Amino acid sequence: MTPSISLITVVRNNPLVAQAVASGLEQAFPGRIESIVIDGASTDGTLAALAPLRSRIAHLVSEPDKGIYDAMNKGLRLATGDLVGLLNADDLYQDDQVFARVARAFEDPTVEACYGDLVYVRADNPSRVLRYWRSGPPRPEAFQWGWMPPHPTFFVRRGVYERLGLFDTRYRIAADYEFMLRVLLKHRLKTAYLPQVLVRMRAGGASNGSLKGILRANAECRRAFRDLDLPCTPLFTPLKLARHALQLLQRPPRTIPVAG
Repeated sequence: MTPSISLITVVRNNPLVAQAVASGLEQAFPGRIESIVIDGASTDGTLAALAPLRSRIAHLVSEPDKGIYDAMNKGLRLATGDLVGLLNADDLYQDDQVFARVARAFEDPTVEACYGDLVYVRADNPSRVLRYWRSGPPRPEAFQWGWMPPHPTFFVRRGVYERLGLFDTRYRIAADYEFMLRVLLKHRLKTAYLPQVLVRMRAGGASNGSLKGILRANAECRRAFRDLDLPCTPLFTPLKLARHALQLLQRPPRTIPVAG
């Protein structure tokens, strides 16, 4: 039986969200796609950009929130799909087969999460690849050496959130990291890796747009280890920065044009 997928996108003042939502709704996928958009009371053209998609969006909430992870949690509480994914407002799925690949990974009933690869692209030209994030197979112990899966490619069964909890809103920019740490390392849930580019991420986000943002995110990541009572090497930050640098030298095994 084909699973249903809930796709959550949070946004505030970013009309590009319409492209992100469309890249989910236009998946060539036989199962139900539940699009959930949580808007933080945008004051620009964001809601107008979403208007042509409104009839296909299951839930569109526009109200003030307490930050990005509070908004994500609002979306998670509305989700009814068997599987749940989160896509940033200015990101895109690589092509229209992403959900089909993800669903195949979950055909194994023991798999509770899956992820793939990601490319960073120019903000003004998503066909121009700047950096390739090759995740590799699950390596929970390698978290403390700077490894992690890219969160926009991370899908889990909805029941995982019900059992392990939602995003910890005490974190400003690394609650997604803390959640993956909780899932993969703390609780060791069985996770599948798809060795393909699933998402194109526009460069310039809160955690990757500047050295200051990267360092602040790394500090929160270190805190996540402490909060979860997990060991972390003192070399965590330089090793994580080194991984960022190595991504600049890597390229996808083959070039796939961006959908649309």
